[in-house]
Amino acid sequence: MQLVLDGAELGFWDWNIATSKVERNERWATMLGYSYQEIQQTTNQWADFVHPEDRDKAWKSINDVLEGRSKSHSLEYRMLTKDNKIRWIHDQANVMKRDNQGNALRMSGTHTDITDRKIAEQKLQLAASVFSHARESIIITDTAGVIIDVNEIFSTTTGYSIEEAIGQNTRILKSGKHSPEFYKEMWKTLLADGYWTGEVWNRHKNGELYAEIKTVSAVFDEQGNTTHYVALGNDITRLKEHQDQLERIAHYDILTNLPNRVLLSDRLSQAMLQCRRIGNSLAVVFLDLDGFKAVNDTYGHNMGDQLLVAIAGRMKKVLRKGDSLARIGGDEFVAVLTGLSTVEECEPVLERFLSVASESITIDGIVLNVSVSIGVTLYPQDHVDTDQLMRHADQAMYVAKESGKNRYHFFDTAQDDAVKTQRESLDAIRVALDNQQFVLYYQPKVNMRTGKVTGSEALIRWQHPERGLLSPIEFLPIIENNPMIIELGEWVIDSALTQISQWREMGMDSSAYISVNIATVQLQQTDFSDKLALLLATHPEVEPHFLELEVLETSALDDVYHASKIMNDCMALGVNFALDDFGTGYSSLTYLRRLPANLIKIDQSFVRDMLLDADDFAIVEGVIALAKSFKREVIAEGVETIDHGTALLKLGCDLAQGYGIAKPMPADDIPPWIKQWKPSEEWVAVSDR
Repeated sequence: MQLVLDGAELGFWDWNIATSKVERNERWATMLGYSYQEIQQTTNQWADFVHPEDRDKAWKSINDVLEGRSKSHSLEYRMLTKDNKIRWIHDQANVMKRDNQGNALRMSGTHTDITDRKIAEQKLQLAASVFSHARESIIITDTAGVIIDVNEIFSTTTGYSIEEAIGQNTRILKSGKHSPEFYKEMWKTLLADGYWTGEVWNRHKNGELYAEIKTVSAVFDEQGNTTHYVALGNDITRLKEHQDQLERIAHYDILTNLPNRVLLSDRLSQAMLQCRRIGNSLAVVFLDLDGFKAVNDTYGHNMGDQLLVAIAGRMKKVLRKGDSLARIGGDEFVAVLTGLSTVEECEPVLERFLSVASESITIDGIVLNVSVSIGVTLYPQDHVDTDQLMRHADQAMYVAKESGKNRYHFFDTAQDDAVKTQRESLDAIRVALDNQQFVLYYQPKVNMRTGKVTGSEALIRWQHPERGLLSPIEFLPIIENNPMIIELGEWVIDSALTQISQWREMGMDSSAYISVNIATVQLQQTDFSDKLALLLATHPEVEPHFLELEVLETSALDDVYHASKIMNDCMALGVNFALDDFGTGYSSLTYLRRLPANLIKIDQSFVRDMLLDADDFAIVEGVIALAKSFKREVIAEGVETIDHGTALLKLGCDLAQGYGIAKPMPADDIPPWIKQWKPSEEWVAVSDR
């Protein structure tokens, strides 16, 4: 008996009911963490070892046997160990002896430690509970994908009952929405990592598609071999539908169901990429309805909305395969026409846009008539980004509107490049002004007959940080009609006055005279004389007559009276005037008579060729004679050789400037040049006669 008990690891107990003595074997003791001696000596009753929550049911089971209500005692319950932990025990016992009246005299039984089994059962119960109560769809399959078990949520999600699903392959759920490559990649990941997670579309029993977030995990045996797969899924169909709605709201116009600006920009980017890859062109077409505001104002916004929907539907039918049409706001639409080999290919589409937009539309019995103005730009001819393309098409549309509406106009890239270059140049000139990059060079003026230096002309230069020294022709035409020309002109006058002051301090007398050129727009300012007075006031040490203002003859063409008044106001301040480029205008005699200039400058275009061209010689001769008749001094510019000077002296013109005398030079070079300057011997010879 003892060998059997030891071999089975059974605890044994024997209860003499008459004497209340209980015998237990060693295994009964060690099962609860006691030694055999401790159990023999304990005063604890059996019930003291039983978990308090299980005592009543344990006593009831024993009493049922003792009193004959049950044939045997067989109960699983918890007992307390020596260190107050819990062990699960399977207690089996029976009454071994009764007296003649049937009263129990002796009861014997065994204890089996079932703790490990109970823990395993609890885990199984927990797993079963999770399986049953989880809010995820759960599928258990074998390695071939045959369904072994599913939970209730699976049935709710798929429409297949548990009985219908078991034994089927998971392919019954295949939606057909995914490519074979999708499933290949899924299995590749599952085999490599032991799990796969992602979004998948499946098919309900009724044929409807539903979306799931799915996690598929492999189950391994002790040797690491895959025995099963467990798939958990959450139905996200409503979430996807909501997401699709948000996507539609984000990318489509609610009224017309056309793409909006965001989606248009994306499609345009893709089309531009395609153009670069294939080597063809696309057109961005900006369409703006003519007369839409009048419809809105007259019949209300509801009518206007219906009109927009009708027009959008018509224009959409005009599109070719691969083209896009979007509404970007109000009555504005943008189309992208792709796959163009020539500019002319888009013109039939543009004509159809004009045609369908101008056809009458009847809404609620009211006949409405509108038209459309269209601006077009072509890519890659107009080689800019998506935003710029739409802006350029918009600009072209405004040209179409201003030209009479109901027509299309192509964006002029050459003109835009010119405008862009002009803008960049203006910005650069602004920077130059702010950073003192402009300098004055000075070209001496001389009296060829006496050899005296009579002053110099201030000529502006731009000391460009990258391009070096730039002549006025490089930048003055750019700001000819810009307010910066006035600012630059005032800077020139101020700088010239500063230079006069410095030269006067050095002891220079008549050679310190400086003449500066005055732009037409500057002279026409009503407050020009006031500003000049202010500049002179900031240089009180400079006598005003040392400053000479050169006015282009043609600058006074618009209003001789106004120009004359301003010049007189300035002369009252003490400055002198010279009439520049004389002979190039249309009414030189009129100007000579009315404009109070002290000096006349013969334009270099006549002087340069006077030795070769008889007409130019005659003009120079005539201007000199004219100046003498009006008692004005005369100076020739463009004197490039000694022969030019000789001829001028013979005609009676003593004053001159030009490369034959000296090139323009920095201010610091003027004093040393004056010291070494001598007129040519030929000029002296002419003067002596």
